[in-house]
Amino acid sequence: MDNELLAKLADKTLTKDDLRELVKHDFGLIPILLTGTSSPMAAIRYGCAKVLMDLSAEYPEKLYPYIASFIDLLDSKYRILIWNALAIIANLTKVDKEKDFDVIFDKYFDFLNNEYMVTVANTVGNSGKIALAKPYLIPRITAELLKVENLSVTPHLTEECKRVIAEGAIAKFDMFFDKIDEKEKKEVLSFVKRQLNSSRRTLSEKASFFLKKWC
Repeated sequence: MDNELLAKLADKTLTKDDLRELVKHDFGLIPILLTGTSSPMAAIRYGCAKVLMDLSAEYPEKLYPYIASFIDLLDSKYRILIWNALAIIANLTKVDKEKDFDVIFDKYFDFLNNEYMVTVANTVGNSGKIALAKPYLIPRITAELLKVENLSVTPHLTEECKRVIAEGAIAKFDMFFDKIDEKEKKEVLSFVKRQLNSSRRTLSEKASFFLKKWC
């Protein structure tokens, strides 16, 4: 069954949408998709990961028993799988009764130091849902997001990339600013104010809107 499903995904006789619907009717197929993420064939590898990511948003409780496998994907040599894993793990935090995420908090947010802009942006982008699912981690998440201003420039992460990431951080702060402690609120507001004169128009506009809303 597993080889048959994966083979159909590879030759495109089974679409990702088809596979997602199959799993919705039989979550016992999840281990097959997990096997698929280690396939040498990109169509299988990324197809399975995409379906798992979509399902994690809609049915986190069904995927949570496999969280260890998704944590393992953070060590993948394939950046796309890392991006998928970052999203999946964030989606699972709302049902993380065993606090598995808490154990890997540092590992997860260390991706903010990654040399690739998209990896950093994905980490920032998923931080809001983690904060809302685990409000007791908000002080730590806030501290991590405030660091994006000082990211190291790399061939894959330019100054303009940093501005895009700062814009994303402000959007996430907006999701949980009312839950931040007063001292940390001042730090966030200072961070946002420093973006007002950014050369990136959308960043300066987002900073202005944020300050009008929260000050």
